[in-house]
Amino acid sequence: MADNNLEIDDSIPERVLVVAAHPDDIEFGMAGSVARWVKAGAHVTYALLTDGAAGSNDPDADLGALIAERRAEQDAAANVLGVTDVRYLGYPDGALPTTLDVRRDVTRLIREIKPDRVLCQDPTTVFRGDGYINHPDHRAAGEAAIYAVFPSAETRPIFPELVEEGHEPHKVNELWMTLTNHPNTVVDISDSFEDKIEALVKLASQLGDGKRAAERIAEWNAEAGEPYGFQYAETFRVVRFRRPEPSEGEAVGEPEGDEEA
Repeated sequence: MADNNLEIDDSIPERVLVVAAHPDDIEFGMAGSVARWVKAGAHVTYALLTDGAAGSNDPDADLGALIAERRAEQDAAANVLGVTDVRYLGYPDGALPTTLDVRRDVTRLIREIKPDRVLCQDPTTVFRGDGYINHPDHRAAGEAAIYAVFPSAETRPIFPELVEEGHEPHKVNELWMTLTNHPNTVVDISDSFEDKIEALVKLASQLGDGKRAAERIAEWNAEAGEPYGFQYAETFRVVRFRRPEPSEGEAVGEPEGDEEA
């Protein structure tokens, strides 16, 4: 059932980093919002953490070819939305570890790109409804992203090798999580829904012609938008950080997030 008590957010970020486990995760969960922001001038970077090699159960599948195919499809899907910066970290699909190496890699991206908004999958989601077990890679990618946002990206003594590489600490203003059981924010994607579907159908190795997936997504996004009079919407769990800049030599404190986030 849709929630009619969510905050409507029509803000446009300047720079966005989207962290996801697999090619197609972004298109299912947040591509409508990404399209809306890009059209309004936001610069968006995708970071796909796994290689996508577990996307076929065919015993004769050429997994190397599948990896290349899924990357090409993801590049094409991103291009539909105007996203030209797509990073592939290449961790094993289906076995994404919750390690400091993964967190370091995401921290490096945050410090390089300096986004004001980071999007990821909610790592606290184990089940969705009564018929879906959340993929462990989704949770691992989300965990890496949230802990890269805080404390790793903004704390100089964490991963000092990144400073040696030239990546200075960076503070993220907002963390947006999709695939969540605790949404608090809704975005109107009525004007960008068709772009979302056009991106989705580029993922033919996973979705065939994409028709069935598009029908499901239309139903979900219509239900999310209905309480607000939107034709289509996406929902997120958003944490907004309100932190004064520390003075020189001052210890880094804990962020102040919204109480309901």
